[in-house]
Amino acid sequence: MVQPIALALDRVMAALKSGLELEFGPGAGEALAARFLEAEETDIRWDARAREQWVGAYLAQEEDMELDRIVATGFLDGCWFVGTFIVDGDGNAHGMLCCRTFACGQAASQAFAQIR
Repeated sequence: MVQPIALALDRVMAALKSGLELEFGPGAGEALAARFLEAEETDIRWDARAREQWVGAYLAQEEDMELDRIVATGFLDGCWFVGTFIVDGDGNAHGMLCCRTFACGQAASQAFAQIR
């Protein structure tokens, strides 16, 4: 059975929090998982995307690298998000220009449609 990566990432985040609480005590899992997400936010959110849309070219300081701006929406750790990513031609995220979180998918879809 194929499942969206967002569902798998939610399970990974839950397991990460649970493991951290076992190791460091009650209450530590949530805070430490948030720090981990913050450190790897671009890659984690890019991997959790459900939809994406090309917005335009991104003018990089390095002349030899062509990058694009791509808006993406997805679900991670219980929240919907919409973010603008800097992505290379191979589909690898190099950065995130902005990201907003939403309580419901409908609000995220509306924001996604407005950015495009």
